[in-house]
Amino acid sequence: MGWPIAHSRSPLIHGHWIAEHGLLGAYVPLAVNPAQLPQALTGLKALGFAGCNLTLPHKIEALPWLDETDPVAQRIGAVNTVSVRTDGSLYGSNTDAFGFIQSLHEAKSSWQADAGAAVVLGAGGAARAVVWALVDAGVPEIRLLNRSRDKAFDMAQEFGAGVTALDWAERHAALEGAALLVNTTTQGMQGQAALELHLDALSAKALVCDIVYTPLQTDLLKRAADRGNPTVNGLGMLLHQARPAFASWFGVSPKVTPALWAKVLATL
Repeated sequence: MGWPIAHSRSPLIHGHWIAEHGLLGAYVPLAVNPAQLPQALTGLKALGFAGCNLTLPHKIEALPWLDETDPVAQRIGAVNTVSVRTDGSLYGSNTDAFGFIQSLHEAKSSWQADAGAAVVLGAGGAARAVVWALVDAGVPEIRLLNRSRDKAFDMAQEFGAGVTALDWAERHAALEGAALLVNTTTQGMQGQAALELHLDALSAKALVCDIVYTPLQTDLLKRAADRGNPTVNGLGMLLHQARPAFASWFGVSPKVTPALWAKVLATL
């Protein structure tokens, strides 16, 4: 469920696993207007769904309409996976944090959480998962910046002393001494304006990640690669967050294989 949803490659990913494991089922994109999210969620059981994923802009707004959420989702304050239990109740979880950390290790096996500060741009549902994942992994300092200042400052207070919010105007200087840069905003996504960020202050050794995957190589990643920074696109996070979600619905733990990578890449 998302608004919009046409860009999503999740139907391709889950459809691949459904076929691979010989399951009787389907995974479909559902364009759900935010105003109708409560009705869409409560209708899952009646329509015979095992559950659904949630993407922009539903990850936070869905929380009041779920019967229970797991501890990780509660700490993050956002949900990306909903399961319909046998009694019809809705159980929310967050697999984005798992997917994000997996994608970092996959792209750069030598990545260490304690290498230095991380700069995170954005303060939406995905940003919350990224910040929680980094705090949980042991990143010593997280600098959080968002175009809406209050949203970033409120979020920093929630996550504790290791997370500091800065004004959006400070984003260029905030890169000084950082070992990791993560863009969780929609800037740079297909159809959106490119992210305006000067990389001069960023170490050439810092890992640069953009959770956007349409396009696969955003303007930010291209500019980072041109100056020698290792980069991570958003596809790895998308693929790995899908694994525990699929398992929660079908009781099967799927794998991210070269064949799946190739199938998704062919659509980008």
